[in-house]
Amino acid sequence: LYEPEDSDIRVTGDSLYTSAKTFEELNLPRELLTGLYAEMRFKGPSKIQAVTLPMILTPPYKNLIAQAHNGSGKTTCFVLGMLTRVNPKLKSPQALCICPTRELAIQNQEVLLKMGKYTGITSMCAVPLDSASYVPVAKLPPVTDQVVIGTPGTIKKWMSAKKLSMRDMKILVFDEADHMLAEDGFKDDSLRIMKDIERNSAGCQVLLFSATFNDTVKEFVSRVVKDGNQLFVKKEELSLDSVKQYKVYCPDELAKIAVIKDKIFELGQKWGQTIIFVRTKQSAKLLYKALEDFGWDCTSIHGDLKQEDRDKLIREFKDGLTKVLISTDLLARGFDQAQVNLVVNYDLPVKYNSEPDYEVYLHRIGRAGRFGRKGGVFNLLCTDRDYMIMEKIEKHFDHEVATVNDSDADFEAALKQAGL
Repeated sequence: LYEPEDSDIRVTGDSLYTSAKTFEELNLPRELLTGLYAEMRFKGPSKIQAVTLPMILTPPYKNLIAQAHNGSGKTTCFVLGMLTRVNPKLKSPQALCICPTRELAIQNQEVLLKMGKYTGITSMCAVPLDSASYVPVAKLPPVTDQVVIGTPGTIKKWMSAKKLSMRDMKILVFDEADHMLAEDGFKDDSLRIMKDIERNSAGCQVLLFSATFNDTVKEFVSRVVKDGNQLFVKKEELSLDSVKQYKVYCPDELAKIAVIKDKIFELGQKWGQTIIFVRTKQSAKLLYKALEDFGWDCTSIHGDLKQEDRDKLIREFKDGLTKVLISTDLLARGFDQAQVNLVVNYDLPVKYNSEPDYEVYLHRIGRAGRFGRKGGVFNLLCTDRDYMIMEKIEKHFDHEVATVNDSDADFEAALKQAGL
């Protein structure tokens, strides 16, 4: 796991917690320890886990706002929190985890099933159903699973239809919390769910986890989640050192495709899998066709696809059947695939007001440096606007991104430096 230095983690709140050096110190049930060691193959807690798990698991179960590097083991913190707080004998929902995308919800449930394999705890994934298995909400049986993981729209629908009870809720988790509580994210749905839980389950513990929190969201979150512990990482320490970032100047759109194909793919010796991020569905389709025509096994994911197709394509990529994944920002956050060591920003991430989206940039490059492994990120710049956006990103993270010139030797040197 990616281990930031001690100075990276700043905690505000009670100082009554001591870091856990082993999972045994947390007094976890034997079945959970078996899951951690036998299924997850963990040796001991990562730094973020050592600091946050005592906060999550020690009565009086205070709320927690936690920010930590991509790939540092955040998912384990909240999944372990949910599994520990749940009573397996009580057949009703007691833990709820809300995620911004169906992909992340499915991935989190997979972790939960693995970790909780010996506990007898059951879970339900509340995501939009594909057309083949669609059942109207009114016809669904009430949820009796102890853990529910899903997207805000579906969860809200189930709650409104009285299919998802909040009476026994002990723990509420927001994964990618900054996005869940941002104005242009899922703020309204998230607040409504939170209020409903407060009304029905006083004392429900709220955990907010994300790799990024901008100042506006940080301020808002601190106001909404009262009386909690907080853990933040300094902004300039967030740019992942294990990942080498480069910028490449391309005279036009066709040159971008040529750089990917002729330079990065052809000259790279050790790249495992690649994610190429594009801004629009059109770019995704165009690039997919161009790379397929050149014989590369690609997968392309965007919002126009049916849910069952999206799930199938993700599964193929996770199983290593395809090497290249072209994606809109659907998968920028939390998508976890250890074999990915190369990320290409075909388009840089921007907000609707044309300002750079710093948080999404950080999440994107974090796809390549999972758990401290080496990796490379190539930013393809085409227009004056691209140059300006890149400049702002460098300034924001106080990190100069190296330029790669259009020669084989330069690309070979850059790829080698990134371990590719």
